[in-house]
Amino acid sequence: MGKYILNPETLLYEIKEVSLKSKVFKGLLLFAGSVAMAILYIWLFTSVLGYDLPKTVFLKAEHARWDAKIDLMNTKLDRYAETLDALRVRDDDIYRSIFGMNEIPAGVRDAGIGGVDKYEFLNGLESDDRLKNTALRLDRLTRQTYVQSKSFDEVTSVSKTAGDMVSCIPAIPPINPDPSKYRLSSRFGYRSDPFTGSAKMHTGLDFAMKIGNPVYATGDGVVESVKFEFFGYGNSVTIDHGFGYKTIYAHLNSVKVIEGMKVKRGDYIADSGKSGRSSGPHLHYEVVYKGQKVNPANYLDMSMPVDEYSAMVKMRERESMTSSSPMRRSFSVRSR
Repeated sequence: MGKYILNPETLLYEIKEVSLKSKVFKGLLLFAGSVAMAILYIWLFTSVLGYDLPKTVFLKAEHARWDAKIDLMNTKLDRYAETLDALRVRDDDIYRSIFGMNEIPAGVRDAGIGGVDKYEFLNGLESDDRLKNTALRLDRLTRQTYVQSKSFDEVTSVSKTAGDMVSCIPAIPPINPDPSKYRLSSRFGYRSDPFTGSAKMHTGLDFAMKIGNPVYATGDGVVESVKFEFFGYGNSVTIDHGFGYKTIYAHLNSVKVIEGMKVKRGDYIADSGKSGRSSGPHLHYEVVYKGQKVNPANYLDMSMPVDEYSAMVKMRERESMTSSSPMRRSFSVRSR
């Protein structure tokens, strides 16, 4: 539509047509001015006055909300980690120790941690990688909790047989404690080696006695090994009592048991001798607990009444005669 202007000659208003080029120019000028005003407004609003744009305000609020959730999760993970560590200490130092079970190695408790970075897609989302570190912590605690639960299952299974533990601990002398029949010739600890004369750790008790003195199992268990050797311990028997305990009877003259045989406390298992590296007839007796050789004197009482010990042995003989298997009654006795 044209624009009305006054013609001074005719004194009449006439329509003056505006060119398309002029219209486009004015439109572009108006658009450019509007953009410039908007940019100026945003600059003044954000840089001069220090305000955030509405969308920025919304995003910051969302970020703060998720930050708070991650902080809360890490706080809870801290508590869970402390609780899990307390359970680990109680498991290793109390429960597993009571039942003679080995501690779970750190490598097993941390099994599966590390390796492929499955949270690689979270790299760079934050300068401190809090989200990724939180996800990794959650995975680590989940795996450690699983291992701990399996450990408690194992302890529970062993605890169901805890009533047998009293009879399995090697708590009696391996020989009849009649002072007229033996002499304690060497104790647990460092001593002068009878062959070399140098100081050497002696890992058991030596009972000097005549060849052929009966040797008895000091606790219930299973015969783990029977060895017949010319050197070292000579003829020897090792019994696994469970709950972390084993006993070793060495320098024997003859052996009355075979590997895999179940024995009870007071069972006649061998005769004393002087086989192997021995300076004279004696019984060498060891107690092993969780893989470490310990002082047998801490487990047996050599002052046990002789008649009480003899009565226990006779009772086991009667029980063996009525309940032993044909294998136990018929195997050949080996000696040297």
